[in-house]
Amino acid sequence: MKKFLIALGTVLVVVAGWTVYTVARPFVLHTELDIDASPEQVWKVLTDRQAYPDWNPFITSSTGELTVGGTITNVLRDTKGSETKFTPKLLAVTPNQELRWIGKVPPGALFDGEHSFRLTALPDGRTHLVQEEKFTGAAVPFTRSWLNKTIKPQFEAMNQALAARALGK
Repeated sequence: MKKFLIALGTVLVVVAGWTVYTVARPFVLHTELDIDASPEQVWKVLTDRQAYPDWNPFITSSTGELTVGGTITNVLRDTKGSETKFTPKLLAVTPNQELRWIGKVPPGALFDGEHSFRLTALPDGRTHLVQEEKFTGAAVPFTRSWLNKTIKPQFEAMNQALAARALGK
């Protein structure tokens, strides 16, 4: 019994250490784009979530009130057409500047993603858009390739579609 408890304790220490390591070293998907529209125009499109099915190739549905601390329901589509529904908690809703949420796979520390859209005003009424997600958790190292292949291209596609929509195209 003593050997079993030592082995179990060792496994638990290794798993805990792995989890702490993956939480402390997030994997980040980062995209950015300069848009020929004001932050107000971009924000208006970004927060008009009822219109997402008309233009958004990545977040095909988003419902719920945009209130810090609140929960929204998003449906995401990857490059293979697979859809995933999740309910992240809103961390920031700063008009014309930032929209940020965190989604977690229960119980947490397994696969968590903090997603953000940041808007920065540029000269001549333009906007610099950054869309990124910081992934943490024990399962993240095993999904990096998949995230790069199926999710990052969707960030880029959404950025382009958001820019087109903000310009009225």
